[in-house]
Amino acid sequence: MSWAPGDRVGGADNSAPTMGNESDGLSALTFNGEIYNFEELRAEMVAQGHVFAGHSDTEVLLRMLAVEGAGCLPRLAGMFAFGYWDDVRGEGLLARDAHGIKPLYFRADDQGVVFASEARLLSRDGDRLDPTALRDYFLWGSVAEPMTLMQSVRQLPAGHLLRWRYGEQAGIERWHQPPSPPAVHGKKRHDYTHVVAETRAALEESVRRHLVSDVPVGLFLSGGIDSTALLALTRAILGPDADVRTFSIGFDDPAYDESALARQTAAHFGARHTEWRLTPEQGTAEIPAFLAAVDQPSIDGFNTWCVAKLARREGMKVVLSGLGGDEWFAGYGSFQRVPMFHRWYQRLGVARPVMGWLLQQMPAGSRWRRLADFFQGEGSWLHAFHAQRGIFTVDEATELATRLAGEPPPSSPQWTSADLPADPVSIVSHLEVHRYMRNQLLRDSDVFSMAHGLELRVPLVDARLSEVLLRLSPEDRLQHGKKLLLDAIPEIPAWVRNQPKRGFRFPFDVWVKDHFGGLLEQAEALSSVPLKAWYRTWAVAAVSSVLNQQKKDQA
Repeated sequence: MSWAPGDRVGGADNSAPTMGNESDGLSALTFNGEIYNFEELRAEMVAQGHVFAGHSDTEVLLRMLAVEGAGCLPRLAGMFAFGYWDDVRGEGLLARDAHGIKPLYFRADDQGVVFASEARLLSRDGDRLDPTALRDYFLWGSVAEPMTLMQSVRQLPAGHLLRWRYGEQAGIERWHQPPSPPAVHGKKRHDYTHVVAETRAALEESVRRHLVSDVPVGLFLSGGIDSTALLALTRAILGPDADVRTFSIGFDDPAYDESALARQTAAHFGARHTEWRLTPEQGTAEIPAFLAAVDQPSIDGFNTWCVAKLARREGMKVVLSGLGGDEWFAGYGSFQRVPMFHRWYQRLGVARPVMGWLLQQMPAGSRWRRLADFFQGEGSWLHAFHAQRGIFTVDEATELATRLAGEPPPSSPQWTSADLPADPVSIVSHLEVHRYMRNQLLRDSDVFSMAHGLELRVPLVDARLSEVLLRLSPEDRLQHGKKLLLDAIPEIPAWVRNQPKRGFRFPFDVWVKDHFGGLLEQAEALSSVPLKAWYRTWAVAAVSSVLNQQKKDQA
């Protein structure tokens, strides 16, 4: 969508409907997402005397913006990215939901503001690569907001809006401020029974909102705690007779296959389960289309691509995903390892440089080399998090970015953050939510579900739910093994509760090596640093594929 000073409305991004309103002069809205509480908001406005032509959430949002402007944003429960032009105020707005579930990219200059749901739609011939974005991609495995690979295209940060007026420069403002987790050490905790009940109520409310739809809503089921929690709540809300559909991927290789757990869980809750037993031949056949759909490079996402294709092939248009449970309820190993790294840094004292030098002798691509980076730095929490979550060391990432962009990043990585909570485990949760989930998991989920015309909803990333969770004591919410989530949903069966934690993995590396070896050979040739580990090789291959696709698009 392109709106420039003096224009009315230009061409639209095909992913989002556009609606105009003539009641208060000319206003126009192009909107991508869902407002789950639109019926409640519509009823409030009708009681105030407003008249609606239809019953869509888009019309409700358009009318609220015309009446309240950006002040209505905190009242919206949903996932959204939109552009709005108000001719009465002479003002344009771009806005993105609190957690950045829906993407929104823009370029702003003296010609106006252009925006879209994919960064590549905004690239132009002659755009320069951003060496800082490239370096940070190689550090983390995804491009962190507000950057994109192109210097002239930015991503609007989650929970922010961009405002512009005739003759004025566009400015970005934060509209959503999440509550800070409470400091609890030395203070009496709330009654745990009350905490469990409050968590259960908030989870049920979120899932109930996300089930509101004009079409059936399915559910991705991996056999793990988070997707099982959603299935349990869905069954509790819809009742025993509702037709609940679940979808999962299975493999012949037992090292990767969790399909038996998913089948058992679906049967336990009376769900109609569909499984795609993906063969190596079928998996490799998906890789070209998967790569063509990538907008910003990522080292993940193929699992979402496959299960989304399955659900859409089965006629689904809307599905739920359990994404977010690990981040809010301490499900990752990082909740133990990152505080441990930080303690090591403090205890080593003057011995840190020596330990850093020793760890640098470890093989390239290992976590030990990233830990050496951390010991030789300033000891920030974000740098400790990089030792756990990172891909390349700073020197390696800088060298790769310089090679691709033709110039070095102008500054060093920023390892400090002013908005971290006080409690160590809360810090890890904050970083998992704001760094890993937001920039990689949510973006991949949206891109690869929408590539199949499937709307993916994430009830555990609901802004109202997160506000409840963030007000809880970290000692309650972030108990090891997602204990609070398990206590809040006792329906989760024992075979799910008691299984060891392991990520949902695909034999992707084997498939690519066997059938797309040339892609990996190109990555090895392109890289000026030793790649060694599979995920490092794929990181280079993924960004190379995106850059080649952009060249084709511009040709």
